[in-house]
Order: sequence, then C-alpha cells, then structure tokens
Amino acid sequence: MTENTTNAGLGSLPDTGPVPPKVRTGPTVPARARGRTTIADSVVAKIAGMAAREVPGIHNLGAGMARALGAMRERVPGTGSGITRGVKVEVGERQAAVDLDVVVDYGVSIVDVAGEVRVNVIDAVERMTGLEVVEVNITVDDVHLPDEEEPDDTRVQ
Repeated sequence: MTENTTNAGLGSLPDTGPVPPKVRTGPTVPARARGRTTIADSVVAKIAGMAAREVPGIHNLGAGMARALGAMRERVPGTGSGITRGVKVEVGERQAAVDLDVVVDYGVSIVDVAGEVRVNVIDAVERMTGLEVVEVNITVDDVHLPDEEEPDDTRVQ
C-alpha cells in the first residue's frame, strides 16, 4: 500500500513505491528470526518417499523401468538407497507439491491406500519442514501379485 502525503504549501510528494519491510537485527531479535532456512527438493522427496512406504498396502515406489534401473543401481556401491525413486517434488518458499508412482499389493483397496498415503505424506512433510503441501498426486503403476518373484538380493560369492 502506498500513500501520497501533502505538506502545507509544498504540494504532493512523489510516490516512491512500496517501502521494504524493516529488517530486525540486534541482540533483542530472537535467534529464530535471524537468517533464512532453505529446504532442498531432495530432502522433501526423501521425507515423502519414506512416508509413502510406511503405509500398509504399498509394495514399492516407482514405475516399472525406474524400479528395474533402481534395483541395478542399488547394487553398485556408493549410489544410495533409492528412497526417492518414484517421487517427484516441486518446492517453493512456503509450499510443496508431491507426485508419487506406486505399486500396491494385490487385494488392497487402492482408493483407501492412496488416501492413507496422502495423509501420511502431508503430515510428515508439513511436520518436518513447515512447508504447506498443496497436493499429493498418486499414480498406481502396478499391482504386486502374491506369486510374483522379487529380485534376488543375494550376492554371488
């Protein structure tokens, strides 16, 4: 909000635009208010991935090809654990949006599992980061059948 003021006999002062807010500094300012905290996209993606995996009925995250490549990548030492596989996030200054690709277990209610994933992801991200989660979009890429084989995690010795 800008305001023009008039001084007696001097006319109107020019409008110089919005005045920037005063930056509080000094020993009277609480430590929390000094500085800025930036949360990386990868941090939000890890939180969302872990929160999604905690929900019963979620078998795995990631689309078919991403899971296959991720399984191979996990075998290479030093490449990480793949927590963010199947997770995409967009993080702003105060808000975040999450996209998840999931594989559900056969027999579960996909609608119920998706709802529980949404709640769990929103709760975890908002609690840990303070960001408002504006949306959690879930794509169910596959259903894991009970008789499907898992990739063998044992190493050849």
